[in-house]
Amino acid sequence: MPVQLFKLRGVPDDEAEDIRELLSGNEIDYYETPAGNWGISMPALWLSDEIQLAKAQRLIAQYEYDRAVRLRAEYDRLKEEGNNKTIIDRIKEHPLRFVIYLAITAAVIYLSIKPFMALGG
Repeated sequence: MPVQLFKLRGVPDDEAEDIRELLSGNEIDYYETPAGNWGISMPALWLSDEIQLAKAQRLIAQYEYDRAVRLRAEYDRLKEEGNNKTIIDRIKEHPLRFVIYLAITAAVIYLSIKPFMALGG
């Protein structure tokens, strides 16, 4: 009976590719289901053989731990060098986009509370 091994929704492409390579490299048979045309199906990696489940889960858990350690070390290195991007840096890169998003957010908030302000006055 097929068993879901790894959900791919929200997973970066490089991580999904690493997981596929990890499974293939360890001779674990799997298949992938896409999100579908409208993105409402569950994109995931599935095992055909439940016997391989424990091995696959161990491999993925170790990969996830190693990836977290590696990415955290990279973030710390960038932070030490002063090259990590902060929200201020992102605003400076695209100031017009920031102003537009801020205006849209303000408009949504205003339109959301306007009916309640009319009740009070």
